[in-house]
Amino acid sequence: MLFWSALLQLPNVSLSSNLGFQVAVVLVWLTIVALLAEGVNRFTPSNAELVRKVVHIGSGNVILIAWWLKIPAWVGVSASVVFSAIALLSYYVPILSSINGIGRKSLGTFFYAVSIGVLVAWFWGLHLPQFAALGVLVMTWGDGFAAIVGQHFGRHPYKLWDMQKTWEGSTVMALISFILSLLILLGTQENSWQVWAISLLVAIAAASLEAFSKYGIDNLTVPIGSAAIAYFLSQTLLP
Repeated sequence: MLFWSALLQLPNVSLSSNLGFQVAVVLVWLTIVALLAEGVNRFTPSNAELVRKVVHIGSGNVILIAWWLKIPAWVGVSASVVFSAIALLSYYVPILSSINGIGRKSLGTFFYAVSIGVLVAWFWGLHLPQFAALGVLVMTWGDGFAAIVGQHFGRHPYKLWDMQKTWEGSTVMALISFILSLLILLGTQENSWQVWAISLLVAIAAASLEAFSKYGIDNLTVPIGSAAIAYFLSQTLLP
């Protein structure tokens, strides 16, 4: 708790109010993620899906940078609009060929960018950025590891409509969503049974939304749904 609380105090540093510094930190982080993905692609016997998940998990952590450094909402929303446009274009021309294959039947990358913009616009305006962070991190870490575990270690498949999932992947999705929700809520609220209950309900909802996903729509429904549930339950249950 002391370490987490210390992290939450990071915005108090004077550099955090400098927009140039804020943008530079984000760009450095995204460069590190891109280099890591390129390293995975070049030097390990990985498939394209694993490279996509490295980018998926790594890039979503910019929400923490935005929160800690108090990056203005307009910057986050503007970046979301730009990356959403690039993501749409990349389905037709090889701009992000390591993330989106041309003609790939998924709008996941587009929904990913849109969801971050929606959450930043919503919760930055309420001065409650922790809920935006919760939704984005549940999507990036929960959904990312659910896919990795399901594809590589899933031994118990199940089907929803024409989509095949695994119980191992769904369990990991719920577990990571619970842990992340709990850490964020405990970092901003007093420890109580309500916080644990909210985290559990967020985890169940996130795993359910991910299980019913199609065409990458979970990159929209999981973060917005998780953040909305956590927010409205916190408003109702917490003192």
